Amino acid sequence: MKKVTLFLLFFTLFLQAGVKKSIVFPSLDGVNITADLYIQNPNKKTPFIVLFHRAGWSRGEYDEIALKLNDLGFNCMAVDLRSGGSVNGVVNLTLKDAKKKGKSTTYLDAIQDIKAALIYARKHFAKGKLIAWGSSYSAALVIKIVGDDKSLADEVISFSPGEYFTKLGKAPDWIKESAKKLRVPIFITSAKKEESYWKPIYDAVPYEKEFYLPLTKGHHGSRSLWSKYPDSKGYWQAVKGFLRSHI
Repeated sequence: MKKVTLFLLFFTLFLQAGVKKSIVFPSLDGVNITADLYIQNPNKKTPFIVLFHRAGWSRGEYDEIALKLNDLGFNCMAVDLRSGGSVNGVVNLTLKDAKKKGKSTTYLDAIQDIKAALIYARKHFAKGKLIAWGSSYSAALVIKIVGDDKSLADEVISFSPGEYFTKLGKAPDWIKESAKKLRVPIFITSAKKEESYWKPIYDAVPYEKEFYLPLTKGHHGSRSLWSKYPDSKGYWQAVKGFLRSHI
């Protein structure tokens, strides 16, 4: 009987760990943000990563990645930003709600979603270290946002950032100027050919910083970590090294 009870307890804990749960919370302007929670440890002091997707995509960018981060000991929340679309069969529900409410959905409009998500995560889930992780345009925006307000995150992970906002009226060094103010550790990576997009940003950071460039061509954004790409192992090794050295 004791063995059966222990087995049931273990099985229950196994089911709870890494199970994806969708939640909804308000952005700064009232748009409903949809996110997926991946909680592997109910202790709120567990390091917590907020994951933001690339242009034209959704929180589905992290379906595989978040589970692997769970295995590494991190709780996660993958967020739909209003500037996006669909990927891996996951529809961007924040985008749908923003359109329903007649809101603009440019890269810049997603800033309020990123801030709201970081604030929400800090309030409800992250009593320990909070990490802001971005992909492509959101990789640049997390540098901007945390550079301007270091209270929003304790670390930044940035996959393929760049100065992507000139067509939206921003200066060609808009992200770089905020990078100069960054006072938390940052990790940057990208496809090999993209180094020139982010090198001036990286060089401007005055605090702890690391970067990784693959020996192969590599990939744009966080999909670099998808297991279908043989060179994902190199990216994972670099990310693990950064995370472990700053826990």
